[in-house]
Amino acid sequence: MEELFIKSDKEEKIRIDKFLSERIPDISRSYLQKLLKDGNITVNKNCVKANYKVAFQDEIHIYLPEPEIPDILPENIPLDILYEDEDILVVNKPKQMVVHPAPGHYSHTLVNAVLYHCGEHLSGINGVARPGIVHRIDMDTTGSLLICKNDRAHQILAEQLKEHTITRKYSAIVHGNIKEDTGTVNAPIGRHPVERKRMSTHAQNARPAVTHYQVLERFGQFTYIECKLETGRTHQIRVHMSSIGHPILGDEIYGPAKCPFHLQGQTLHARILGITHPSTGEYMEFDAPLPEYFSNLLQRLRKF
Repeated sequence: MEELFIKSDKEEKIRIDKFLSERIPDISRSYLQKLLKDGNITVNKNCVKANYKVAFQDEIHIYLPEPEIPDILPENIPLDILYEDEDILVVNKPKQMVVHPAPGHYSHTLVNAVLYHCGEHLSGINGVARPGIVHRIDMDTTGSLLICKNDRAHQILAEQLKEHTITRKYSAIVHGNIKEDTGTVNAPIGRHPVERKRMSTHAQNARPAVTHYQVLERFGQFTYIECKLETGRTHQIRVHMSSIGHPILGDEIYGPAKCPFHLQGQTLHARILGITHPSTGEYMEFDAPLPEYFSNLLQRLRKF
């Protein structure tokens, strides 16, 4: 059970459920109300109701029960395999496929497919919901994804990820004409203080984030670029490119409301993945070809 602690620094005079939803945007207000009802939130060691008004120097403890995870079942879903050996599996993830099970997506995920393909030969470090998963990409982002078949490989590659020695290059089409040929966005990223599904470069809990980009082609109103990640925060490229006025084409969260093309999600593709192999020590790069919709869109833009 995870425990959070908050001490109020002023006389808030607002309901505790509202106070906590503002302080902990990752947790919904309705779930906070359930925690209060179940006695999992205490104020000065006493249980309180949702309408309790927070006072100066109140000591609030929030106890978060372990989430109940349903059985994750193998599913015979075809995989586009770029490379496989006894230690690792590299796949080209399609658009609209969720990487690991989560509320609302307990089936038809990449994990369900990998469980069927690999059987028991998967790392168990990240638990039953994320076996073998070292990193993730968004549901509507395509491209290279690394999966570990044993704990040793997972530990070595997780350390490479932590030390920023894994190469991750993305192809993207953004709004606007980027004038410079190359650039770097160095802006911390954290959870948006109000909109829980968004990340922001102005969040209080922001962590360092660096994205390097290079222009590949210009199409006037749009630019085809390659982005190289130095760090790997949630929605990093999408947030960073939006923050400099060039959101990813098709991005329904960080881009403009209207998209001139019929797209399902952002034009973002994890093309190059480079690692040092956990057993051989050899540096290896995997190149996931652009999906057909992305290539067709580039051809269309070139004709404008």
